Amino acid sequence: MTIPNRITRLWKSWWPTLLTIVVVFSFRAAVADWYDVPSGSMQPTLLEGDRITCDKTAYDWRLPIVGVVAHRNDPERGDVVIFPSPTDGTRLVKRIVAVQGDLVELRDNRLHLDGQPAIYISGPADIPWKLPKEDTAPHVYLREELAGVDHAVMLTPGHAQRSSFGPMRVPPGKYLMMGDNRDNSADSRWFGFVDRGAIVGRVDAVAFSVDRDRWWKPRWNRFARGLS
Repeated sequence: MTIPNRITRLWKSWWPTLLTIVVVFSFRAAVADWYDVPSGSMQPTLLEGDRITCDKTAYDWRLPIVGVVAHRNDPERGDVVIFPSPTDGTRLVKRIVAVQGDLVELRDNRLHLDGQPAIYISGPADIPWKLPKEDTAPHVYLREELAGVDHAVMLTPGHAQRSSFGPMRVPPGKYLMMGDNRDNSADSRWFGFVDRGAIVGRVDAVAFSVDRDRWWKPRWNRFARGLS
């Protein structure tokens, strides 16, 4: 068999695989991707072992390799987003609690926006049962409503970290990020504001979840689960 014939046969046998790789890469780079939750900083909303979906078209239009080619929408308060840490580039997932122009303040773990305090009510009684069993700390679970956005947060009495800051005005093109696990989250209280261009996309759902400390046991109740 001649060399050209061998090349032709190899191409015919491999081109479907190569095409699939290109399509998958392009989709994940420009449209949507999924990621492991790297830590417990977003408990009780997200747990370690969750595999989350990220909509990369939520705010920008992208092309593979090229990157962002046009802006679509601006991120909003309450969105859970993915971005690299301004400190070391580590991939983070946090919630946007203040956008450009907002006057934001944290007083004893209670947020204030433009002088108006967030509303806090007791969280659902079933939240503790959704957390990893090894997490035995005495947490307080609340529903936080800030500027019309409602979601769960978790406090850990006796372990408060930077529970107060501000008031400070969010600069143009910047966002203030916090974890829902307020006393165990490295967020904007530590590394400052996050640039608009650093935001990769919006987290919309948990695709599936496994308990990595129990032989990757599936958490069936978290499969195909939207954020709240």
